Amino acid sequence: MRAIPAPGIRFLRSFPRDSWYRGLILLLTFLCYTSYHLSRKPISIVKSELHYNCSSRGANPHNGSNSTTWCDWKPFDQDNYKELFGALDNAFLVAYAIGMYISGIFGERLPLRYYLSGGMLLSGLFTCLFGLGYYWEIHYLWYFVIIQVCNGLVQTTGWPSVVTCVGNWFGKGKRGFIMGIWNSHTSVGNILGSLIAGVWVSQAWGLSFIVPGIIIAFMGVVCFLFLIEYPEDVECSPPLHHASSEEKGLEAEHSIGDGSLSVSSHSKENIIDAVESTKDSTEEREAISFLDALKIPGVVEFSFCLLFAKLVSYTFLYWLPLYIVNVAHFSAKKAGDMSTLFDAGGIVGGILAGLISDYTGGRATTCCVMLILAAPMLFLYNYIGQNGFATSVVMLIICGGLVNGPYALITTAVSADLGTHECLQGNAKALSTVTAIIDGTGSVGAALGPLLAGLISHSGWDNVFYMLITADILACLLLSRVVYKEIRGWCGCYTRKRGCCMRLTHLVTLDTK
Repeated sequence: MRAIPAPGIRFLRSFPRDSWYRGLILLLTFLCYTSYHLSRKPISIVKSELHYNCSSRGANPHNGSNSTTWCDWKPFDQDNYKELFGALDNAFLVAYAIGMYISGIFGERLPLRYYLSGGMLLSGLFTCLFGLGYYWEIHYLWYFVIIQVCNGLVQTTGWPSVVTCVGNWFGKGKRGFIMGIWNSHTSVGNILGSLIAGVWVSQAWGLSFIVPGIIIAFMGVVCFLFLIEYPEDVECSPPLHHASSEEKGLEAEHSIGDGSLSVSSHSKENIIDAVESTKDSTEEREAISFLDALKIPGVVEFSFCLLFAKLVSYTFLYWLPLYIVNVAHFSAKKAGDMSTLFDAGGIVGGILAGLISDYTGGRATTCCVMLILAAPMLFLYNYIGQNGFATSVVMLIICGGLVNGPYALITTAVSADLGTHECLQGNAKALSTVTAIIDGTGSVGAALGPLLAGLISHSGWDNVFYMLITADILACLLLSRVVYKEIRGWCGCYTRKRGCCMRLTHLVTLDTK
């Protein structure tokens, strides 16, 4: 007698084939972009080692002097070291912002598997070259700036590619929640990058770059071997991107006319046409132009909102460890470990933003509320955040969630929604271009934030936080028109539902009589 399959096997078989492939794509793109952020984080950890208060390490072992710069890495041993660090940050971020606009165009026209894996291999190369400057004893600023520029350009291959790939596999239904969880790769990458860089930062900071470089190059090889761009490439069913079309069809099925409920044959045809148009859209893969992408409703508003939201997020990304060292007087390693709490909060904030926006249908409103709450929390963190270890932990997690929540929602679910907007008439080939426009505009803010922080920090960290709060408020104001439209839509929906219920009640009363 043959035994029945084991419970675990029956459990595995309960999931359809499409679900397994979707899970594979989510996991693979998650790991890919985790490695991108993992390779970006070391510079913020190593900064405090490149310029260190050497008097705390005792006298110079070479000549016995008590210089405060004998252990620094030239040319960052000068008094203008903050401006030099700002130059390194901006070399990467400006190149990233410029390259992002170009990257989306290439991403629509090249196979994503080749494009993404090639970019990851090059990112690994340039990250390693930065770290090799330690072993080659390079002390020229231009070398590190050139490496940062090249790395910024090749890292633009990542975001449009992974968002496009996930958008090709998942429809609009629970996109906010799914992408909210998936977008935790940003924070996970930052946390892992901080921890990995912290292991070697005080002994041999070159390894803080070389190890992440090897990791992202390895993931590039994995991506080349396993990435699947479209569901139909492995005979899986494509997702429906426009839930609104289905809802309209379902509402039409229950249309009220002549005092009775009837099923409309025309509505059935609409549902069939919606499914057929989704299938046809996967075959019509024609990329749209840059200007056509800008005309999609909401692209401009969300792009400029992300500019200011990303300004705040990347200022924390690049300057938070140094701020903790200067204000709380922690070691470089401990400050790096503490900074991961901000990213941990970002994971929770991204998931909550996606879940709330799915439930309410208000992407812009969710972003706006979180941005409004973030402003006073940033103010409080600056004033009471260093009063105690427990206070610092709680404030970092809260600030991370409120700052990174809107940033995560815009760069994932909002970008995917706009890239598959109804006005595109089923052409999902706009995903990469729209994603690149939104994230490229946001990257301008990411470049400005660390630069302004480096310049303003001379006058005190209070002014840096005032700048971040101002940027947060501006990000909120830029979404006001979209928020107004969402609120009007909710009011109109409530009115229609209320009117429908009143008509149904009237019909039931007539039938009873």
